[in-house]
Amino acid sequence: MRDPYLQAMGIEQWVRRESHPHPVNVAEDRPVTEQHSVANVEEVVRAPEPVAEVVTATPEIELTPTQSRESHNVDALGWTELENCVAECTVCDLHATRTNTVFGSGDRNADWMIIGEAPGADEDKQGEPFVGQAGQLLTAMLQAMGLKREQVYIANTLKCHPPENREPLPDEILCCQPYLRRQIELVQPKLILAVGHFAAKNLLERDETIKAMRGQYFEYADTGIPVVVTYHPAYLLRKPSEKRKSWQDLQFAMHLFEQQGRES
Repeated sequence: MRDPYLQAMGIEQWVRRESHPHPVNVAEDRPVTEQHSVANVEEVVRAPEPVAEVVTATPEIELTPTQSRESHNVDALGWTELENCVAECTVCDLHATRTNTVFGSGDRNADWMIIGEAPGADEDKQGEPFVGQAGQLLTAMLQAMGLKREQVYIANTLKCHPPENREPLPDEILCCQPYLRRQIELVQPKLILAVGHFAAKNLLERDETIKAMRGQYFEYADTGIPVVVTYHPAYLLRKPSEKRKSWQDLQFAMHLFEQQGRES
């Protein structure tokens, strides 16, 4: 029964639409009021066929002089070796303040991969991604899509918690890039959902606002894996009025996923 999860997303009802030939383009500038049903949302979300934007490959990592590129090469590692490498990582200064590394969780053969920003304080304590209230909302978002949390793979751009929940530094991002890149290679998802501006910016190497990136078709590096951008659950907790926009993003992602299945 999806109703409780749709309520958590701020959606009163959901009527499954027949799949249509073109992905939905999210109209950001026209507000959707609470009294609108999902059927009315379709009047707001009319779209021409989006133009696919292929992103260039992830750049080579630049390490500090004390770190050799070979010592941080994870390209040939399997799951166990990669997780151990993350747990023992001291490449950047975050290792000195972390309680636990947060590697990732879920189905390692999942069709869907969810990628967020960086572990928060709760994640740092438990060593798991997306716990606490933001994690509960993410679980509700997935269940509204008909997915169980254990059916997807969840990871963060960073594997360590930045102190005081500050924004990750550029060198910290670069140091963690090989880990996330290898996780994506191992999972081989059919679709990536980037939650939050930071995750989208670093996955796609774009410096646009999340408003500009929502509702568009992107691909991760040169892999051909579709990437859909939406708001981070923590942001939705602060601004519940944006939940309906996030639900539109999830519908867009589901449509792309279904379309990909029909074409394969």
